[in-house]
Amino acid sequence: MRYLILEDGSIYAGEGFGSDRETTGEVVFTTGMTGYQEAITDQSYADQILVFTNPLIGNYGITLADYESLQPQIKGVICHQVARHPDNWRMQTTLPEFLKQLHIPGIQGIDTRELVKKLRVHGTLRGKIADSKEDAQKIAQELKQKNVTQGVISRVSTKSAYPVPGSKRNIVVLDFGIKHSILRELAERDCNCIVLPYTATAEEVLNLHPDGVLLSNGPGDPEEMIEATKMVQEVEKHVPLFGICMGHQVFALANGAKTYKMKFGHRGFNHPVREIATGHIGFTSQNHGYAVDANSIDKDNLMITHEEVNDGTVEGLRHKKYPAFSVQFHPDATPGPHDEDSLFDDFMSMIDQRKEEEHHA
Repeated sequence: MRYLILEDGSIYAGEGFGSDRETTGEVVFTTGMTGYQEAITDQSYADQILVFTNPLIGNYGITLADYESLQPQIKGVICHQVARHPDNWRMQTTLPEFLKQLHIPGIQGIDTRELVKKLRVHGTLRGKIADSKEDAQKIAQELKQKNVTQGVISRVSTKSAYPVPGSKRNIVVLDFGIKHSILRELAERDCNCIVLPYTATAEEVLNLHPDGVLLSNGPGDPEEMIEATKMVQEVEKHVPLFGICMGHQVFALANGAKTYKMKFGHRGFNHPVREIATGHIGFTSQNHGYAVDANSIDKDNLMITHEEVNDGTVEGLRHKKYPAFSVQFHPDATPGPHDEDSLFDDFMSMIDQRKEEEHHA
């Protein structure tokens, strides 16, 4: 028997699987029906305990091709049931064995419907996966005092630059906790990429003579990204820029907007987003606990291009003076709908147009 203890004193009992270590994290939930491996290896879940609303996970096992990062920093997995006999022709190992190898604990047998209802009503809560419930009150008090995600990007970003070779456009990618699927989208367009740490300065970025700059997704509070914000303020003046998720929030902050922590965030693969100019609605993959404050946006610099249909969250921005834009959702969605993957093509077109203008200048 293992226990999930929340900061409000709630206790959920279940059967442990994966690693047997105790762990602490921010408890969040995803509504995705598939993609448990991609979610678990997504660095945007770093320092979080992830609750799956789908009642059964693990049924098609684990395969190397579906990793979003090789060293995920997620703190734990909560589900109603893990498949006992997974079966898939691509499968290389089972979910419990995979979690055990990566030292990630899990609990099954919990009433995830009741747990998710609590998170929707009260908002995101800190929690601990523990062997015993005897000290639950003490643990709950300790959890209330913890900031479990502070400084998390420093632990998930690459420590040194590395290339993803291609033969066409030169793209510098800032790694705030990047998903492999973003790099796959750039590789499909034969981009020659160099991935830099989140600490890279504007000078370091521009010294690589990029045709474009991409700001990746990542975990944590965007307002901690002070140096990255300064970097964007300079880089956007010189080369086309595209921000995704955390990159969207950093782009907004760099242009005078503010961000806020959402009650329980957007995490799943079925979020409807409206493109304001056309009225087109696409279904998107999302994973974020912070959002851009619409009332803080400087209308002289930025325009809102996309909004979430259900709650009006700002989902896209475009600069009015520079060739730069961003989206809160994941156009690289793996898994999930590919309604918006053409945004990578828009980025390529923006780069080509800028190069054409410079050629004729």
